[in-house]
Amino acid sequence: MDEIEELLTRGVENIIPNREKLRALLATGKKLNVYLGIDPTATQIHIGHAVPLRKLNAFANLGHHVTFLIGDFTALIGDTSDKDAERPVLTSEQIRKNFETYKEQAEKVLDFSKVHVRFNSEWLESLQFADIVKLCQHFSAGDFVGRELIKKRLSEGKKVGLHELLYPVMQGFDSYHMDTDIQLGGTDQTFNMQAGRVLQKDLRKKESFIIANGFLEGTDGRKMSKTWNNAIWLTDEPNDMFGKVMSIKDELIIPYFTLATNTTMEEIRDMNKRLTAKENPMTLKIELAHRMVAELHSNALADAAQKDFAARFQTGDLTSSTMPVFETKQKSWNPIELLVETTLAASKSEARRLIDQKAVELDGKIITKTSIPLVNGGILKVGKKKFLKIKLS
Repeated sequence: MDEIEELLTRGVENIIPNREKLRALLATGKKLNVYLGIDPTATQIHIGHAVPLRKLNAFANLGHHVTFLIGDFTALIGDTSDKDAERPVLTSEQIRKNFETYKEQAEKVLDFSKVHVRFNSEWLESLQFADIVKLCQHFSAGDFVGRELIKKRLSEGKKVGLHELLYPVMQGFDSYHMDTDIQLGGTDQTFNMQAGRVLQKDLRKKESFIIANGFLEGTDGRKMSKTWNNAIWLTDEPNDMFGKVMSIKDELIIPYFTLATNTTMEEIRDMNKRLTAKENPMTLKIELAHRMVAELHSNALADAAQKDFAARFQTGDLTSSTMPVFETKQKSWNPIELLVETTLAASKSEARRLIDQKAVELDGKIITKTSIPLVNGGILKVGKKKFLKIKLS
């Protein structure tokens, strides 16, 4: 696979206006202006957030002009693309504090010596009201309120602030101000990124492109989220990271190699063949966990984490820090629902079967189908190889 083909396919869900036009532009050898924008509304980056960072790094390695844009001004509004309510307005001080650790984390996957860091307050702060009115004339309020989550909020009688309409306009101006050729972001950012294409076309008569990346699912197959305790954070300690990777569903092995490591596509195709040939998935998970810890920490720490995991897994020491954690406020659970919720069982029927086979234990005691009380730090175990720690919040 050549470099351009990998840029356009690896982890990519959509290219706007189309893949062929962008491929032709890249084939000219012209150095393009590429940017990824992030609003510093949180303090941690998980491996899912790092997917577009890896794509930005790939463009940087090919010599393109890449910008890591900190949306310190747009964060004053907050993007609601994937939210069912308004975001709280952050102060400049909160934004500054949130950003303090961003670069340190992003450096694990992004080579900042090849990247230009900018803050969009550089240009947005100086816009006059008349400038904003002129920019708004390029867009339709109907397009904004027609978005699925916005329609849902309106139908439920929830407030949609007028300031929220300005977010895509400001993001579009970011792209225009930097004369962007390619914008990078998740598929949930497509509407906002389209605003940049509109301004480039209307004001510069220039075609620009969007590369929308796919999402990396959490360790349990759901959307990666702090709420569900299924995220692998760039700041995770090596042993914790290794253990979390070992807890992922088998079907996530190839997506994780593809989106969360620098493994070549040729190697990944070989791994897929090994899985198809019925090789034990745990073998590949160990390779994946080692690769991720090595890339985000070091080879030495990856070796140590693998050794620690093997020793604890083989000896049954389930108090290891590598154990996956299930956090809940509910102190009493129906065991069938608990097994499904924690993904230790794929369905209620499988959960019933496991319980009937006396394959489910809580702190070493076999559980039945009756309601069970949970204790903080309790160990839920299914069979010999599936286990997790209970954390009561």
